[in-house]
Amino acid sequence: METEILARIQFALTIAFHYIYPPLSIGLGLLMVIFKGIYLRTGKVEYNTLARFWTRIFSLTFGIGVATGIVMEFEFGTNWATYSRYVGDIFGSALAAEGVFAFALESTCLGIVLFGWNKIKPVWHFLATLGVFLGSMCSAVWIVIANSWQQTPAGYVVAGEGMQAKAVITDFWAMVFNPSSIDRIWHVWQGAFLAGIFLVLSVHAWYLLKGRHVEISKKAFKVTLIVGTIFSLLQLASGHSSAEGVAKNQPEKLAAMEGHFRTEPADLYLFGWVDKKNEVTHGVKIPNGLTYMLHYDTETPVIGLDQYPMEDRPGQVNAVFQFYHIMVAIGMFLIALTVFASFLLWRGKLYDKRWLLRIFVWAVILPQIGNQVGWFAAEMGRQPWIVYKLLRTSDALSKAVTAHQILFAIILFTIVYTILFILFIYLLKKKIVHGIDEHEEQATITA
Repeated sequence: METEILARIQFALTIAFHYIYPPLSIGLGLLMVIFKGIYLRTGKVEYNTLARFWTRIFSLTFGIGVATGIVMEFEFGTNWATYSRYVGDIFGSALAAEGVFAFALESTCLGIVLFGWNKIKPVWHFLATLGVFLGSMCSAVWIVIANSWQQTPAGYVVAGEGMQAKAVITDFWAMVFNPSSIDRIWHVWQGAFLAGIFLVLSVHAWYLLKGRHVEISKKAFKVTLIVGTIFSLLQLASGHSSAEGVAKNQPEKLAAMEGHFRTEPADLYLFGWVDKKNEVTHGVKIPNGLTYMLHYDTETPVIGLDQYPMEDRPGQVNAVFQFYHIMVAIGMFLIALTVFASFLLWRGKLYDKRWLLRIFVWAVILPQIGNQVGWFAAEMGRQPWIVYKLLRTSDALSKAVTAHQILFAIILFTIVYTILFILFIYLLKKKIVHGIDEHEEQATITA
């Protein structure tokens, strides 16, 4: 197998595994703030208990997320040296900002949250919890800004020539607010919120089915379901805005996502299969639906892949199409699930529907799959460019690394990550099975 393909597989493996944890941290951080805020507002101790329980699980996801994230930085140097030199000025600024404004805030406040329980005033503990949440969100901001610059470069000049060429920042804020960054930040945030939200819904649905922590789980489920319904609906809006941005800034990527080969009014596929060889897409579709979503009419042509030479088109059109449509399908299912459950909650019948609670137990995996396939669609859809229209992926590789070395690293990382994932699931299950220490908080406050 070619060195480029193996290097891409290794990076996909490491970043996909890493990205299990940051969305959970961001989503759990949101709910920790909400539970702690309700406690401060109402004085109901059960919400403080919930905040404490989910803080312990947050610390687990945070720890593994930090450990797995460090590996990717080394890969930039070992496998992608040309790329690292080319984007070093851009990424250096964004990653430095992440370290200063995000990681330092999140880790410092997490220490206060974990070790300051019942040692500092509740309002200060709430502010520390808020700091953890804001730090996790800020971390996502700078990572997404760096990635968005690869998709839609802005605020730079290219200095040097040939192998010594590199992008240099000329306008920091133009780099930060590049054409795709805002839409993508909102979309990533909301996907992360849903990952944490559905973990909380899954665990408390399981408690309700088992008859454990029933009253406190009903309270947690109600609050989390309302938040989940809001963000599942907002995700639809941010997704549509992101798609409009892709149509404007990376039209060949949108064409690949929708299997659209000829520049003409475009159908909207619900699902299907792309025949790249014959340049045709088969499936269930809404005639001219994509044209209407982008232009609010049924006659305006949508740019197709026929406007680009073969070497400038995404190589795996069907994979991009499938990943994108899986993400959309999961998003629509989460909307239907949360809206329906909210309706039953309003009618007072939710907790009687054991079949629905079972769906919530298993639905925890769906936001994770949605986040992963969404990133795969975005990154594979940008190919063959690692920096859009500036640097090809094939030119970004390290010249010294060999295919055999990368293959060995892939095998090693697969073993290590498998062990880490098993450890994570074991520790997570142990904390969940142990349950919520409902009397711990009351005893502390009484003392």
